[in-house]
Amino acid sequence: MELEPPAELPEPRAASKGPPRSDERVDQRTCLICGDRATGLHYGIISCEGCKGFFKRSICNKRVYRCSRDKNCVMSRKQRNRCQYCRLLKCLQMGMNRKAIREDGMPGGRNKSIGPVQISEEEIERIMSGQEFEGEANMSWSNNGDSDHSSPGNGVSESNQPSPVSTPSSSRSVELNGFAALRDQYLGTPVSTHYQYLPHLFSYSAHSALVAPQPRSLEPQSHGLIAQLLCAEDLEPLGTPMLIEDGYKVTQAELFALLCRLADELLFRQIAWIKKLPFFCELSIKDYTCLLSSTWQELILLSSLTVYSKQIFGDLADVTSKYSPSDDELHRFSEEGMEVMERLIYLFRKFSQLKVSNEEYACMKAINFLNQDIRGLTNASQLEQLNKRYWYVCQDFTEYKYPHQPNRFPDLMMCLPEIRYIAGKMVNVPLEQLPLLFKAVLHSCKTSVSKE
Repeated sequence: MELEPPAELPEPRAASKGPPRSDERVDQRTCLICGDRATGLHYGIISCEGCKGFFKRSICNKRVYRCSRDKNCVMSRKQRNRCQYCRLLKCLQMGMNRKAIREDGMPGGRNKSIGPVQISEEEIERIMSGQEFEGEANMSWSNNGDSDHSSPGNGVSESNQPSPVSTPSSSRSVELNGFAALRDQYLGTPVSTHYQYLPHLFSYSAHSALVAPQPRSLEPQSHGLIAQLLCAEDLEPLGTPMLIEDGYKVTQAELFALLCRLADELLFRQIAWIKKLPFFCELSIKDYTCLLSSTWQELILLSSLTVYSKQIFGDLADVTSKYSPSDDELHRFSEEGMEVMERLIYLFRKFSQLKVSNEEYACMKAINFLNQDIRGLTNASQLEQLNKRYWYVCQDFTEYKYPHQPNRFPDLMMCLPEIRYIAGKMVNVPLEQLPLLFKAVLHSCKTSVSKE
């Protein structure tokens, strides 16, 4: 494969007195990947902030992309988000140095004096296919909800912190890397206290999946608490109309209005749910308000991916399929939207593999809601005890109900920080891009289900 020639530099500015300043020289340069205005030397080559960040995320998270065309897509400022495979391929071809990225994923590269690197076509292919990362992946989610040969501590870091999901576009097991930088972003503290209360999640032997599970019964207290949580849930189908006539073309405004109505109904159900919680009288109204305002998007996302998934990925997907975005909408689709799309698709596949039960959903929802790390709470210690209670309950239930899936409980818990991260990222997606985002996610998820 031939290297794509560097983008041409713009015409020099008019002569001025004295030598040009360094920032003026940078302004005259263009990104060698997409032709956008370069901001400096990043990982060995002149590039813009967008391509710099894209390359770092791709390498740190060991992402594996796919090109739906002939692996020769045009890279420009407006089209660079259309094909991530070709964008990463060009980064490597132009000499971006992946070894200049800090191993901990934090800002600031290393070995900044190193310039462009020349690597063989074979090495590029290994990186693009993910083979380069397979030997390094020691913490991964399995490809199914059943037990496998890996450690039940799968996907949990040495400090008992869940790591954010990587490479949503790959169906293979992938290393959950770079959690340190993202942990502070969506947990807000250097060490979260949630994960100190796992009863014995991290004490399994590495070969416990090979040992025949021992029959056991569900703790009576767990049975009662789960029954109370289920009584608080409204598991009836959503009432928002999502039927559409054949041949009708849905506009962006109509789809956006439908998404707003769905969000309203889902939010109303969360408010009603809070009033029915078995521990409702144990916390103040101020704390409930604080918790809801901080977690409502996460609760809606969790319910959409589990108990209401048939309607969301069925009826709503039928509506979004009748919506055709304009070329301008496609060109303006942001990188934040692209990342949210990838992560939602990956999370959908994970939930589809796990087939989360109503009992597990109710526990996950309570655990996510009882987040004592949220600012402004008046009784964090009480929240801590409640959170601990439902961690025990959820683990007890999964070990009792699914004895042949010893990794199931950590897999379920790993979904919660990912949901929190996605919900935080969705805030940065412009409202006018939400119809396109939902169309892309629902289409991809529905297609993947139909192929199974």
